[in-house]
Amino acid sequence: MNRQKRIVTGFKLQGLSLRGDAASLLVKHMSSCQDDRELDKMVDKVLDALRQQNLKSALVNKAAIEAALAECSESDSGENPLVVIDAFSIPRFYYNAERKKFVSGPKDLPLFGAAKEKTAIFRERYAILLQRTMRHELFSPPAPGVDPGVAPSKFKLKTIEHVLSSAVTGDKLVVLAMLAQIKEGRWYLEDPSGTVEINVTSATFHTGLFVETSFVLAEGIYDGEFFIVSAVGFPPSETSVDTRSYFGSINFFGSPQGRGKMSDKMALLEQKHSNATIVLLSDVFLDDPQVMAHLNILFSGYSEAPPTAFVFMGNFSTAPFGVEKNETFKQCFDSLADLIQLFPEIIDQSQFVFVPGPLDPGLSNILPRPPIPDCLTEYFRDKVPNVAFASNPCRLQFCTQEIVVFREDLINRLSRACIRVPNMDTLMADHLVKTLISQAHLCPLPLHARPIYWSHDHTLRLYPLPDLVVIGDKYDSYAINTSDCIVTNPGSFSRSGYEFKVYIPGTKQLEDSKITDYAAMQTN
Repeated sequence: MNRQKRIVTGFKLQGLSLRGDAASLLVKHMSSCQDDRELDKMVDKVLDALRQQNLKSALVNKAAIEAALAECSESDSGENPLVVIDAFSIPRFYYNAERKKFVSGPKDLPLFGAAKEKTAIFRERYAILLQRTMRHELFSPPAPGVDPGVAPSKFKLKTIEHVLSSAVTGDKLVVLAMLAQIKEGRWYLEDPSGTVEINVTSATFHTGLFVETSFVLAEGIYDGEFFIVSAVGFPPSETSVDTRSYFGSINFFGSPQGRGKMSDKMALLEQKHSNATIVLLSDVFLDDPQVMAHLNILFSGYSEAPPTAFVFMGNFSTAPFGVEKNETFKQCFDSLADLIQLFPEIIDQSQFVFVPGPLDPGLSNILPRPPIPDCLTEYFRDKVPNVAFASNPCRLQFCTQEIVVFREDLINRLSRACIRVPNMDTLMADHLVKTLISQAHLCPLPLHARPIYWSHDHTLRLYPLPDLVVIGDKYDSYAINTSDCIVTNPGSFSRSGYEFKVYIPGTKQLEDSKITDYAAMQTN
């Protein structure tokens, strides 16, 4: 009790008070302190961490204490340069058009949102894309003091409501709206002001995979019945630097306190880890002996210079998961743990991140997916302590760099849902990257094609754009840089000859890698 009183008194001297659960957490955390002097020193550290949180109230809750303790723990350990951010912990922001700023949304969101959350998904996506498009040089009005006749904007966005009133004029109009199939076989454009049926028989489709619920820029003329579309494209993208120049240091990414992209502390830490590497693998079938043999080669090659992290994406089994396969799946991870035990340097210096695939165990296949259940990975976590079983998608913060990891067969899913066959003169990877970056979303499919928890749609946003987006896809590997954002697919490790990619944060470059034939190595 004396210890708790001393902690509470230390906070009162700084004008703060503790909730009961917050005080209990601190007492438990500081139970290892040997004397009052060490206790006071720890209290000062926690208070310093709290000051960085910009507390809104003098009454400190448990969540604020947990964040402060996490910050102190990182500081004491010399700062781990890599932090894994679970999708369900990502903060929600929505754009307020009246205030022209992003406003923090509710916290502790339920898994299953109310019906209003379903419509909020598309309103919020539209608001983000509209404000971003209106800032683009093709749509923004002339700067103050500039003669509009000298520097007019090239296009002026109109609402659907305006389109419906323009039948008499026959003017060519440009709208930003969502593709919708309100009646089967008939396509519409929809925005908050209304809907209009469209005719796209003579329309030119630009690069991208256009599916239902995509937001598009459509140019055309309204004839009183249909909006006759002459050209369809996606909204323009925007670099992260440009976005942050308007919205400052808002923590969109969900970075822990003090680890934001604008942190000077993290920038210095990044310089210290200029030689860091992150190994990216997808479709790692742990029940395939050949895959395990090639993983042995992989770890052997890295044993002398371990990377900062190995990021493994599912599926982790050749067969779909089922109740009867629980033990088999668990044994796969047990075997992997035993393999990694042969390389103590890697255990000491590398972090392991596991992102579940569509056929891996877990809750129903709705995005975002929670991590692989603990009951199947207990042995692995005991043998390899520096491991994170992450959600799908998840986010990685390496110092100031933001990395999004998503395991999904996107090219296949989006191609099947397209309303128009894409131009095959352009690589499918280019179509996909254009779609994701322009939509500012990892999975812009209709909800019936790829279910999403309505209240957690924000966890799939790509806004502001991160430094790296890793898509674990069965499609051929690629790496495309657009708007200062690299989008890559490391390829299927098990199906494509054991290919993987290595990301070097210090230079923001990706290296193509491949493990040569195992049998050939055995003979050398």
